[in-house]
Amino acid sequence: MARTTAMRRKRRCASIFVARTTGSRRLPMNEAAVLPIVDCHAHVFTRDLPLTGDAWTAPDYDYTPTDYLAELDRHGVHFGILSGLSISGTYNDYTIAAVRNHRRLRATVLVDPGVDPYSLKRMGEEGVVGVRYQWVRRPVLPDLTDHAHRVLLRRVRDLDWHVHVAVEGARIREVLAMLEPSGVKVVLDHFAHPEPAAGACCDGLSAALEAVQRGRTWIKLAAGFRLAGPDAWRDEDIAPAERIARDVAARLVREAGPDRLLWGSDAPFVGYEGRMSYGRALTQFASWVPDPADRAAMSRTALRFYFG
Repeated sequence: MARTTAMRRKRRCASIFVARTTGSRRLPMNEAAVLPIVDCHAHVFTRDLPLTGDAWTAPDYDYTPTDYLAELDRHGVHFGILSGLSISGTYNDYTIAAVRNHRRLRATVLVDPGVDPYSLKRMGEEGVVGVRYQWVRRPVLPDLTDHAHRVLLRRVRDLDWHVHVAVEGARIREVLAMLEPSGVKVVLDHFAHPEPAAGACCDGLSAALEAVQRGRTWIKLAAGFRLAGPDAWRDEDIAPAERIARDVAARLVREAGPDRLLWGSDAPFVGYEGRMSYGRALTQFASWVPDPADRAAMSRTALRFYFG
């Protein structure tokens, strides 16, 4: 009964906002054709959240759900997907509270493989739609074929959730080989993290596209500014990363198509504050996917995927 109620809420929520309104203002048709309906990648946090011992950064500011929703409203974007905050590990409380309190939002979370099914079910009732594996910078990958991970993946599949994966392109093929036998839906983060030197010719990107063709994998066009490598956030110049994003996006649009692609801003651009803005993220999206019909199709993909 609880799951049925949650699904009805998802459909009702999507139908309310798909009309493309911002407050009481209805967007002109040409503007609505340009803007995404769903931002599929963002984070919310406060500066005092607990951090993991190996957190790569520690934000010194707050970016609350109210801040994020105001950002969406300023730019005519209706829905947002909060990605599990890797620097806080399995402390998902703040993210879950955000989706519980704001029906325009959904979230992925980081969990231990031994998390109990009742906790997962409750998270789903409150707006969680997937589990995030943030493995960038991890020296050794977990063994997804062990019993604990196989049980977790089965529970994810039974909930009709997805696994949201962030891992370097050189490891994509290995990770997909462990994930796909479970039957879960997979979302590959950040353009499938192509290796900077190889760009659109990266073997990991080819592996991702092969998985797309098998029918249970989607790829996010999100945070192109991060594609110069996991430590490139220290560099002031993001132009090299943007060039990689442009080339990889062209291949993804051509070979995966808008039915398997999602767009995300990665607001508030942690590590890139001052170099990125929401408006710039939208401009980049329009350059990556120049055909408005493709961008509109990606919005429909995101609505179906996250909101039913």
